Amino acid sequence: MGLSNNASRSITILGSTGSVGRSTVDLIAREPERFPIEALTAQSNVSLLAEQAVSLKAKLAVIGDEALLPELRQRLAGSGVETAAGVAAIVEAADRPADLVMAAIVGAAGLEPTLAAVRRGALVALANKESLVCAGPLVMREAALHGATILPVDSEHNAIFQVFDFDNPDSIDRIILTASGGPFRTLNLSEMREVTPAQAIAHPVWSMGAKISVDSATLMNKGLELIEASFLFSVPETKIEVLIHPQSVIHSMVSYVDGSVLAQLGTPDMRTPISVALAWPGRMATPAARLDLAAIARLTFEVPDFARFPALNLTRQALQSGGSAPTILNAANEVAVDAFLNGRIGFLDITRIVEQTLSRVPSGPLGELAAVHEADGAARRYAMQLIDPTDDDRVVRVQTRGRNRR
Repeated sequence: MGLSNNASRSITILGSTGSVGRSTVDLIAREPERFPIEALTAQSNVSLLAEQAVSLKAKLAVIGDEALLPELRQRLAGSGVETAAGVAAIVEAADRPADLVMAAIVGAAGLEPTLAAVRRGALVALANKESLVCAGPLVMREAALHGATILPVDSEHNAIFQVFDFDNPDSIDRIILTASGGPFRTLNLSEMREVTPAQAIAHPVWSMGAKISVDSATLMNKGLELIEASFLFSVPETKIEVLIHPQSVIHSMVSYVDGSVLAQLGTPDMRTPISVALAWPGRMATPAARLDLAAIARLTFEVPDFARFPALNLTRQALQSGGSAPTILNAANEVAVDAFLNGRIGFLDITRIVEQTLSRVPSGPLGELAAVHEADGAARRYAMQLIDPTDDDRVVRVQTRGRNRR
């Protein structure tokens, strides 16, 4: 039985002002009595955070940037909403007794609060793929130890989750991750060398934040999803394929040993996979447009071009290497994408920096969170030196932002 219409499920949203966070708020605002809000967090969008906290009657609102706490308190004065600020406060928000935690903080910064939710045995709606990329063995081990349930929110993993036979995992032949191909799917390398940040964040199908949009343009996002899928579904890298599907109607597929292929289809609207997590193991109504296959008429597929999009092979290499290699890859990518968005490197330099960092920063075991932070920091420092060997101060700033961004 799923969550009935008369039952309620308390929710904490980590990263409520981001793309996934806003979509989650949109759904909850349609059924506020069904989903009471325990806590909301954001890094710096204090005005939207305060607006959300008041409209949803949240118990707590946390702003990551401590300098913005006075403004948050002012905006929420008389509302009855508690306020807090800082990295530790965001982790504490994840540890509060909400039934479900939406982990929607972008980047490696989402790892520690996600782990806090996992370690208290919560339902964790995981929209932060970097938590599994950076520390997959640690997160899955802690989930098993504390009885947490991880519900994937990325449209691809959510699709797999809906058609994966968890009772008979040996019946799985392979997982097929679909990718839109991003805005540069048809460009040659010369054309890709000249693209701008504005072009890279203009995704042809999905509405996403800047970092994820750039990752989609390089196909790094799909590579990170490959790593995430391996940990989520306990499937080796050799049994996961990536297929370009520009229409973004089939969100992913699972192929079985008898030749059957099960796919989840839908219009490209993040509110659908979010709703699956919110109402799991039931369903809830969403305003997403209904799929009209006759109007779409054609669904097409392509094999990825690994020469133009080397990120896919880099992520496979990191997953094969194991240990902290995926952590190193993710950290270098975050630094490189930040540099690209700020006009400091070209588009093709992103994967070059990731490749060089992955080959030079040694990988080690990931027993605890401290080892994750150590590998993450070493990779960020090396990547920043590749970008600008003279700017030591910027190395520290980007390293800090990568860990604490909300």
